Amino acid sequence: MAESVLVTGATGLVGGALVRHFAAEGRRVYAAARNVEKARAQFGGLANVEIAEWDVVGQRFPAFGGRAGAPRPPYDVEWLVHAAAETATRHFVERPVETIASILDGTRNALEFARACGVKSMVYVSSMEVYGAPSAETVTEADIGYLDPVRLRSNYPEAKRMAENLCVAYASEYGVPVKIARLAQTFGEGVRPEDNRVYAQFARAILAGRDIVLKTDGSASRCYCAVSDVVAAIAMLLEKGENATPYTVANEDTFCSVREMAERLIAAYPESGSCLVFDMSEEAARSYPPSSRLKLDSSRLRALGWEPQVGLMEMFGRMMEGMRG
Repeated sequence: MAESVLVTGATGLVGGALVRHFAAEGRRVYAAARNVEKARAQFGGLANVEIAEWDVVGQRFPAFGGRAGAPRPPYDVEWLVHAAAETATRHFVERPVETIASILDGTRNALEFARACGVKSMVYVSSMEVYGAPSAETVTEADIGYLDPVRLRSNYPEAKRMAENLCVAYASEYGVPVKIARLAQTFGEGVRPEDNRVYAQFARAILAGRDIVLKTDGSASRCYCAVSDVVAAIAMLLEKGENATPYTVANEDTFCSVREMAERLIAAYPESGSCLVFDMSEEAARSYPPSSRLKLDSSRLRALGWEPQVGLMEMFGRMMEGMRG
């Protein structure tokens, strides 16, 4: 069992959950973040956690204990999870150049650090968006579909695809033991109240007793996954995953359209008085990925022994409990 693990994007939803998980297991955890004060506010009271200042896009190596430079003892890292990423659709549309650069430069720097440290295992946190618009009824890791490279919103999935290829290249040329986790949309405990992704918008509307407003026709169909289930999947991949191999991380039982998800949530909380309304515009059409059906198959990950534990409505319940607090 690895004694030390470094997590990039430690102040994000998945990164923060990973830091707390590994710290609870008694491992030495390096929480790598660009904003040190934010990281201290989140993890300052946790034993076994050291904050490492790292703008993974602009810095080749993190600064341990205020000292930058090449990794060296006693700051050895046995496991590395690269979870740093921008996830806001608005950012993809308004800052597409920065989105591409942050994914590619950040991933390369994380891989270089893993190579320099000689880590025993690494997981790159990718996205279900790499699948594009596949033709398969149920999508496995082999079913990569169409992406329009000249559509502005494609900058995020195209960059994620290239970052995955960087992982494969580093595994082949330098022997970096990296695995790829393709996450379905992930939520649950820890989602911040100001998060603007669709599930957070829905939760805020229910809590405030407002109508849920859809900016599309709601036909896009996806799988989702709870934060706790994603953490368990990444931990399993670090120990059991095959190098240079992608794994879909999704709860197949959550598959539904955006409209169906909204309707189920409204039905589960009738006391909110919320209704479903539509307000579609040309701007929304630019901001959201094309409507598609993406029914994911997590069989490869399940073969390692992983099973999701949290259903869709429980995910909403956990998220909303945190938002109330």
